[in-house]
Amino acid sequence: MSNMTREETQSLIEEVLEVYPEKAKKIREAHLTVNDHTIEQSKKCIKSNRKSVPGAMTIRGCAYAGSKGVVWGPIKDMIHVSHGPVGCGQYSRAGRRNYYVGTTGINTYGTMNFTSDFQEKDIVFGGDKKLAKLLQEVETLFPLNKGTTIQSECPIGLIGDDIEAVAKAQNKETGKTIVPVRCEGFRGVSQSLGHHIANDAVRDWALDKRDNDDTFVTTDYDVAILGDYNIGGDAWASRILLEEMGLRVVAQWSGDGSISEMELTPKVKLNLLHCYRSMNYISRHMEEKYGIPWMEYNFFGPTKIEESLRKIAEFFDDSIKEGAERVIAKYKAEYQAVIDKYRPRLEGKKVMLYIGGLRPRHVIGAYEDLGMEVVGTGYEFGHNDDYDRTIKEVGDATLIYDDVTGYEFEEFVKKVKPDLIGSGVKEKYIFQKMGIPFRQMHSWDYSGPYHGYDGFAIFARDMDMTLNNPCWDNLTPPWHKDSKAEAIAAE
Repeated sequence: MSNMTREETQSLIEEVLEVYPEKAKKIREAHLTVNDHTIEQSKKCIKSNRKSVPGAMTIRGCAYAGSKGVVWGPIKDMIHVSHGPVGCGQYSRAGRRNYYVGTTGINTYGTMNFTSDFQEKDIVFGGDKKLAKLLQEVETLFPLNKGTTIQSECPIGLIGDDIEAVAKAQNKETGKTIVPVRCEGFRGVSQSLGHHIANDAVRDWALDKRDNDDTFVTTDYDVAILGDYNIGGDAWASRILLEEMGLRVVAQWSGDGSISEMELTPKVKLNLLHCYRSMNYISRHMEEKYGIPWMEYNFFGPTKIEESLRKIAEFFDDSIKEGAERVIAKYKAEYQAVIDKYRPRLEGKKVMLYIGGLRPRHVIGAYEDLGMEVVGTGYEFGHNDDYDRTIKEVGDATLIYDDVTGYEFEEFVKKVKPDLIGSGVKEKYIFQKMGIPFRQMHSWDYSGPYHGYDGFAIFARDMDMTLNNPCWDNLTPPWHKDSKAEAIAAE
């Protein structure tokens, strides 16, 4: 870690924890650590996927967010009903920029909000009849939909609505895929359980619909992209590279995905998993049931793209291996020009990350390609298998934090003094007001794509545009305020 030893980083953690009561301090210190390359398993140094400390500011989402907002919501030709009060559906609608092709309201519905709009009387008398009527109205108003999911909000689990019975009745009436998802927000400790519940719903209600259908003609080069949500067009940028090397992308989900692609996924030869946290469950299921191998890949930055293309090619014959080398060679001049342009402006800059999904580790290589260093990273809802992968990607003595509180994050930033922070919208304005360059790394701050060679050029431009913006000269970070005040006094 730049300018800090392991001892100094550990001392920083202890200093930040001093303000907590003893019980809270004991809980939180298990979620903060200094990276140590001699440790192979993160469980020896950090805990994760535990309940947040009551009263402490946490940035996590809920199980509903994990299912509706991440896994199911981007499936474009299905209607996703938020079963409960209107607020959750509105909050989860069109927030993540999951780009898709289609005509909204006709054959695609990703940015629309369908809700049962629970009221007090529905809590008292139940919402099954209201849900059944809603599904019938959906079918009348949007007849080209290919199916519906029922995304349960908190009240549904509390009052015991039988959404499974309603789904089966609607399926019998229409013949379409109707999926009940028990993703009430109170389940689990974060949105992570919502991913798992949604994966199980895919397995139980949708994935096997075409197991006995032999009409689809397969090839030896069929692959599926899983866990890419097409934020700003990411999946499209990745798909270009896979198809250029000779593979056929049969399915991609959830971003720009369809229920038909989901049903065809068990027929592919390899599942390519981008977001491990949200889709590893269904990948493991398909490996067990259908014998389909799966592998993680990383298309952030040319170094990781090159590694991933070659790793993917190893599953196939020489023609695909040659295709991978051809793709790497094709884009070399293009990405080298990007590095030559931006690396001199970004070399040596320090970055701190706090994000969800895969980004706390996957984007590290892209920053390093630009000469930048990640000096702190952590997950909002990661598990220890996420940290197992992360400790190998960051330098020794790097600060690692799990479910970091608002107070802790601010204090770490004041002491580590990063040149750039990549986190979410909840943190964005706090750090900008502190005078610290910031990128919203959940939805690329309304930019993107960041995947692939095309995306790397946009990523580099955005980091430079943010970090080297002259506006920061008019804002003073907390650690510079004393020296600035002294300079003014001296005048």
